[in-house]
Amino acid sequence: MTTVVRTSTAAEAGQGAPSGAIRTCIGCRQRAAAAELLRVVVAPDAIGKVPRPEDERADIAPGGPAPLPVVPDPRHRAPGRGAWLHRDPECVELAERRRAFARALRVPVALDPSPVREYVAGLTR
Repeated sequence: MTTVVRTSTAAEAGQGAPSGAIRTCIGCRQRAAAAELLRVVVAPDAIGKVPRPEDERADIAPGGPAPLPVVPDPRHRAPGRGAWLHRDPECVELAERRRAFARALRVPVALDPSPVREYVAGLTR
């Protein structure tokens, strides 16, 4: 007589494993399904305006380059590198305090997250 031993995982049993992609919020650092998070990107019209180190510094304003706007991408379709945030003003504030936008989006210049802040504030009203 042959005995078959079958092991199962939580994913096979349909327990505990969320479906879809898992992303990390850049504000609170909690992991969540991508469907629960807001994707943000550097504004597509600002792409290409990031100064490179080899560029001549003479054409940059004395206060430094203007900050690039970070915009919400609720459809998760905008081109470029994205970062993920909970749709919560506290997570946006934490990300700003931690300077997580520039780090997550891998941009060497200042970023302006006010469009994201306004979008999230509009969701919570």
